[in-house]
Amino acid sequence: MTNKLLNKRNYIIGNVVFWVISVTFFCIIFYLNSNTFNAALVLKAVITNIGFAASVYINLYVLIPRYLKQKSYIFYFFWLIVMLSASSLFVQLIIIYPLRNVLHVSEQFSQFNTNTHSAFFFVTLVYVGFSSFLKVVKDWLAMQDLNYKLAKIEQQKLEAELTTLKGQLNPHFLFNSLNNIYSLALSKSDKVPDLILQLSDLMRHIIYESREDFISLEKEIEFVDNFIALQKIRVSDQTSIIYEKKGEVPSARIAPLLFEPFIDNAFKHGIPGDVNNDYIRISFDFRQDSSVLFEIENNYSEEEKWNKKHSGIGLQNVKQRLALLYKKEEFTLDIKKEYPVFSVKLKLKLK
Repeated sequence: MTNKLLNKRNYIIGNVVFWVISVTFFCIIFYLNSNTFNAALVLKAVITNIGFAASVYINLYVLIPRYLKQKSYIFYFFWLIVMLSASSLFVQLIIIYPLRNVLHVSEQFSQFNTNTHSAFFFVTLVYVGFSSFLKVVKDWLAMQDLNYKLAKIEQQKLEAELTTLKGQLNPHFLFNSLNNIYSLALSKSDKVPDLILQLSDLMRHIIYESREDFISLEKEIEFVDNFIALQKIRVSDQTSIIYEKKGEVPSARIAPLLFEPFIDNAFKHGIPGDVNNDYIRISFDFRQDSSVLFEIENNYSEEEKWNKKHSGIGLQNVKQRLALLYKKEEFTLDIKKEYPVFSVKLKLKLK
């Protein structure tokens, strides 16, 4: 049995049980007033509850959907009062006229009077109010359950996207690093063994330490240190590499591998440039407000031909990861390409 059918069955059973209890309750009330229990008393209780039930279900399935949910409050309360009055009048007229002799109606109820009408009106209002309250609670719980499911689906979607992005980043980084090693191996550089060890340390960070959404900022900065040292090996001595850190590295957490694409981009596309002295300037400013300002700047050549299919993968990757892992107010990213200088400023709120 599907959940929908099961819920419908439970709803019907619940309603039947409720009205059985209600009829029983009024049987007891009428018995206490007359000290006589017979079929007529039960019939009177059933008729009374038919009036209540009519008001309850008309309110639930007609008035609330058509007027209250549409915010037509004046029409809702108008038709609610009309319905309550009509229901109370219906119960009285049925009891007084066609069934007066069968039900042995007392002198008090043998003719229409405002006091009796008001009593039926008030009790019917209690039933309608109680059922409306239950519906509000039920709808609220259903909405909370829906919001929970949507949030869970969204979380799963974000996790899947992050996994995909990390999967894209690792091969991208490895591809660029192996290219560097390959170029040095061709020249039979003695630096290759040390370079492979450094690459091993970097890959250990990527494969193991950066599995989490957030890691220690100290570990990430250590990774940046090694990465820059690895990149320095492939550039000439004439290129000015400026790397500075301001302030102490705080005990905070950060999304891993956010800075690597920008640094990799600078070394890959910024050398050689069109100016006489090629340069790359990288700086971290660790601030007292639990934020870090990362800046990188490099010159580039106007004739640099960027492969549209593969260029910018790392930059686009980090933009997506920032949007997924941080709120809009937690970071600002400013990327400028104004010949002959390419610059990036990333201010990030630390976790």
